[in-house]
Amino acid sequence: MKNIKLYKILPFAAFMFAFLGCTDLDEEILDESLTGTGEAEVVSGSIAPVYGMLRQVWMHTVNFGLQEVASDEGILPYRGGTDWFDGGKFIAVHQHLMTPTNGLVSDAWTYITLTLSRAVLAEERLRLEVENGNSNAQDALYEMVAMKAYLNMLALDNWGLVFKKDGSDQLSEILRGQEAISYIETELLSVVDGINSNKGPGRMNKHAVEALLARLYLNAAVYRDPYGTPEFRDSDLDKVIQYTTNIINGPYALSPEYFDLFNDDNNTNPELIFALDQRGVLQTEHSRWQYWSISGDQVPRPESPSTRGTDAVAMTPSFYQTWVDAYGDVDPADADARFFKENTMVPEELRDLTGVNPTNDANHFYTVEATEFEMDRGILRNIIWGPRKDENGNIITDENGKVKIYPVINRRSSGADIRYVDHTLKVDFTTEGSLHNAGFRFSKYQFSRTAPNCCSNSSVDIVLIRLGEIYLMRAEAKLRKGDNAGALADVNTLRTSRNARPAQTPAPLSAIDLDILFRESGFELYWEGLRRVYQIRFGKYEDSWTEKTDSDVNKRLFPIPQKAMDGASSEAGFLVQNPGY
Repeated sequence: MKNIKLYKILPFAAFMFAFLGCTDLDEEILDESLTGTGEAEVVSGSIAPVYGMLRQVWMHTVNFGLQEVASDEGILPYRGGTDWFDGGKFIAVHQHLMTPTNGLVSDAWTYITLTLSRAVLAEERLRLEVENGNSNAQDALYEMVAMKAYLNMLALDNWGLVFKKDGSDQLSEILRGQEAISYIETELLSVVDGINSNKGPGRMNKHAVEALLARLYLNAAVYRDPYGTPEFRDSDLDKVIQYTTNIINGPYALSPEYFDLFNDDNNTNPELIFALDQRGVLQTEHSRWQYWSISGDQVPRPESPSTRGTDAVAMTPSFYQTWVDAYGDVDPADADARFFKENTMVPEELRDLTGVNPTNDANHFYTVEATEFEMDRGILRNIIWGPRKDENGNIITDENGKVKIYPVINRRSSGADIRYVDHTLKVDFTTEGSLHNAGFRFSKYQFSRTAPNCCSNSSVDIVLIRLGEIYLMRAEAKLRKGDNAGALADVNTLRTSRNARPAQTPAPLSAIDLDILFRESGFELYWEGLRRVYQIRFGKYEDSWTEKTDSDVNKRLFPIPQKAMDGASSEAGFLVQNPGY
């Protein structure tokens, strides 16, 4: 993937009005061109803007943040009374008290609809190419049909609607409920048997389409009646089992080392089905899924001293408790390889910090080569270790140039009482619970070695669909059909596959029910933007958790942004606000 080109998208106000996304349409977009010119470049120039904009959809402060903070996984307080308030949008979404003017909801709407508009344009252009005899355009056309379906499913998850639109000269038709399901189903079925299966995870392929069909059928009960108790149909569940089995019997394999799924080189990991390709080509890649939760005092890459975290989202104590409940007296870090992987190997003689503090710890360090330092992965708790800077902002090294690794000093909120970063279980909207160090942290993704700063140029692909989720979907469909043994076998296959560190390989379960399966989905899929959808489907979204007590079923869907409602006001009845807003 070479020959990066910049194109200008001309304003097409009438077209975008149909999607009601509010953004500057006269913008630069990146075209990740394939090798060659002529017909091949027409194809790549059509699809690259769609894949490129998908990165914006899954930014930390767009759809990813919306899913995480609305669920029981993540919480983002007003850090120290100085950081991350952003008009209260994160707090309101977490408490399910958002309104149609909430910026987090509005940004997700804008980028999902904008990317969808680009997919419609790409489909239109490629269909014309196919009709004119360009055979190279056929598979790319299938990809764009699938991408339209994928983006519409995001809209259906968030707002309970989809945009039916097949040409840029058409006004979108808004579909809900069974009509929305049928439209997406028709789109996906139209390409599943024709789309190429040999592309890597950065492109829509046959197996990604099958995964989307499985998601559609599994969540169909929610889509039909988003405010009621889901009624799962055997006919839907049979299709979930059909498509997930196709994928499981396909070319993919579960990763023995769980965290390899989220490393710099994960593009070639055999578990990935669909991901944002971030191999340093477009210069728009980002590390924000990693950066967002990490301490702002941590320097993840000492060879790039400007790398840092930002002290934003933490794990709720409620979600952490699910791990404790599962493993009892055994620390989940010892029981489950998905919870924690130690990479920062602190020598045993330095681990005891009794009597040690930032004022007397000048000699309390060990050294590593700058390019060999790795943060711990999984869930970060308590005092963390990392590089330290001198008063001039330079990484402190020894006489051989090795980096000195110390307990990380909390410079962001300890004030005059200087102390270490100590990630506490307590995190909430109180003064103490909002301090920069408060809350256990998500460190699921590797901080990319290609990232020169806190958040850009990562080569870690952002995982959107992978085989682990496929096993969980098949297990759920089997369980809802009464096949407990089959469901248990799938879950245990998944658990015991994470065996690269034998002492931490999760033990097989002896029994399963819906509550255990829901808990297991949290262990496998945390910090991947899926928890909210699972909570709704499993009937958990009205529960109470840290700082959230609202139980209004209307909050299962987000409000349609006020700017979209205002934009549609000249077309009577085109958009109807969701109940409760």
